[in-house]
Amino acid sequence: MDDVGLAAALVQDASRRAREMRVDGVDVEQKTSAADLVSAADRAAEALIRDRLRDERPEDGVLGEEGSSVASRNGRRWVIDPVDGTFNFLSGLPTWCSAVALDDDGVLLAGAVDVPATGETWVAGLGRGTTLNGSTVEPLADTPLRDCSVASYLDRSDVSDSSMMAVLSRIMDGAATLRISGSGTADLADVAAGRIGLWLQPDCADWDWLPGRALVEGVGGRTRIVEHLGRRWHLAGSGAAVDEAAARLLTAG
Repeated sequence: MDDVGLAAALVQDASRRAREMRVDGVDVEQKTSAADLVSAADRAAEALIRDRLRDERPEDGVLGEEGSSVASRNGRRWVIDPVDGTFNFLSGLPTWCSAVALDDDGVLLAGAVDVPATGETWVAGLGRGTTLNGSTVEPLADTPLRDCSVASYLDRSDVSDSSMMAVLSRIMDGAATLRISGSGTADLADVAAGRIGLWLQPDCADWDWLPGRALVEGVGGRTRIVEHLGRRWHLAGSGAAVDEAAARLLTAG
């Protein structure tokens, strides 16, 4: 199985494991806040992916949100988010997903995202575009910011963070509306689909950025990281929307 096919299989198996465990009930722990949770399902789904990679790609490294860390022997590294949107997952809300990405010394080779609520499996490969349930996704329209919904994420610390609110306000002055789902990677899949025009999030870990970034780049979308106000702002969307948002971001604060 090639890397792209393996990525698809990994996220499908991980989301299936998580769903099965949720039906039976899972133990939950708080990490950094009441909204930042980890469950036994997160850990089991990550272990499933890690163990399969150990068998099928023993030379590759692994980095998982829930603690998996395997050194790479060849420069290649799989990044795992077994359940993105854990608060939603545990609350019975539909927006969550399982995601992986593969990079090779900074070159993004593959990304895959499985969204159980919609029955969608998204897969992207370097030079191969993005597919949805096996069908090629059309290139992203170059939509200006004024016509875009903007997806982001806010927790209680963000609301009191003046830099976060200044940037969000500056960008929303030029956009159509704001959407907050609770799963950044599911939002990035929606960007690749053309359902959301722009995604914005500061200080993303690789597991929250690389799988969705692969999908967006696979449909010709633009991704950027802009440093401003002491934070690294991750943007993804149509070229026009990302460029305007980046320019507005740099005048915020």
